[in-house]
Formats: sequence, C-alpha cells, structure tokens
Amino acid sequence: MRIGVNVPNFGPGATPDNLARWAKTSEGLGFDLLMLSDHVAITSDVAKQYPAPFYEPVTTLAWLAGITTRIHLGTTVLIAPYRHPLLVARMAANLHQLSGGRLVVGVGVGWAREEFAALDVPFNRRGALTDELLRTLRTAWADEADYGSGQIPIWVGGNSDAAIRRAVRFGSPWHPLRFTMSWFREALPRLRNIADELELPVPELAPRIYLRLTEKPIDDPDRRAGEGTLEQVLEDIEELRRAGAETVLLDPYHGDPDETLRPETAWQALATVAAHRP
Repeated sequence: MRIGVNVPNFGPGATPDNLARWAKTSEGLGFDLLMLSDHVAITSDVAKQYPAPFYEPVTTLAWLAGITTRIHLGTTVLIAPYRHPLLVARMAANLHQLSGGRLVVGVGVGWAREEFAALDVPFNRRGALTDELLRTLRTAWADEADYGSGQIPIWVGGNSDAAIRRAVRFGSPWHPLRFTMSWFREALPRLRNIADELELPVPELAPRIYLRLTEKPIDDPDRRAGEGTLEQVLEDIEELRRAGAETVLLDPYHGDPDETLRPETAWQALATVAAHRP
C-alpha cells in the first residue's frame, strides 16, 4: 500500500520556498505521493477554509516535478467544472510526460457556490460537468499520437453516494475525504451495493485521512481517521488497507491558516508515521 501526503498549497506559509521544502521532505521521508488541493477564485466562502495565497495545483505540480525525482504527484482534488475538459486533458498529459509518468488526477465536483459564480459556472450542473470531464479525459488520452500520455490514473473524490456511483461507473478509485472510521465502515456496504446495482466491479479505495498525533488516545466515537496516538493512526491505516485501500493520503492540515507558517510540526508527525509505516 502506498502512503501519500496532502501538502497545503494555500495560506500565509504558502511560498515557493516552503512548497519546495514540503516536496523534498515528503520525498525524503519515503512517502509515495504528494498531492495538492484546488481553488481558482478565492471567494469569501473559500477563504474561510483555504485563504490566499492559493497556488494553482497543476502549475505548482509541474514545478515540483522538476525538483523531485521519485515521488508521484497529484490533485486532491481538481475541481472538474472549473476548466474546459480539453484544457485539463492537455495540461495533465503534458505534466504526466514531463514528470516521467508520475501524475495522479483526483477530481471532484466542488462545493463553493461563490467561486462557481465568480467563474460563471452553473453550480447546479457541477455533477454533469464532472462526468463530461471524466469522459473527455479518457477519450483524449486514448489518442496517443496527440496526447502521448496513455491513460493517466484518475481518482473520484467525494463522500456522497453520487461520488461513489461516479467512481463505480467510471471504474476509478474512490477517494473519500477526512472521515471517521465509523462513517467509513458504514460506507463500504453502500459502495458494494451500488457496484452490484450497476453490475460493475467494486472500485479500488484511495482515502484521504486526517493526520493529528496526540499523546493520549482519543476515545470519542467521532474521532476522525488518522487522529490520535501513533498506535491509533497505524491501526486506522491498517484497517483501510484490509478494506482494500491501495493508497492512503495523510492530511496534516488542522484548519488554522497560521499552521502553514510552521510546517515543521506537520513534518515531525509525518516523520513519526514514516518511521513506523507497515
């Protein structure tokens, strides 16, 4: 099983120097994947959670590809309706080639209504637009004489049944985000039931979980996966592996933008997990 890192590409600590340090630290600790989030217009609803500056992920990943050699690179998640599908197909294919085949394209429908309005994208069509993007990517990349990349791995992000259904329909790994283990256990039968209903295989799992290490165990039933003592975090990762997760992405951002000014705290947590990973 691969273990990756969700790097904060936003907030007051998002600088070229810090992003480069994040990439080199993640690769140096032996992690398999580095992923970035996506927003285009930092409207007030976005800024409450992900304040400016916000580094556009495809551009930033292209730069990070040049200063890393081994670690895979990806988006968690690229908001599908924000860009023309053929533009995404071209950018992703070029980045995949230029990085030596290291790209993973995680996609999602998006949630920030003000951002959709700023980009003049209809919020109520975000599901249909996401489906259109996924179909276009597969079709475009099949033309290797033009795009030259082959089929790049795609993950379908989101915690809703609609996201599960989309992952099943497109045969892409399902990428649920920051959940409790009790929620995940209840979601697995829904995943299997939807696959059975559509008469399609159950997709692979590629969850993104919180990472917050504590000295004492957290007994709260609403404890998020990846939160607690090192033993609890490792148990969560192992349970996800047994459930079929091919990759687990660790998200060390706790919600305070000032954390981005002190990345060493997150790096220490990641180093602890790296030293004890299965």
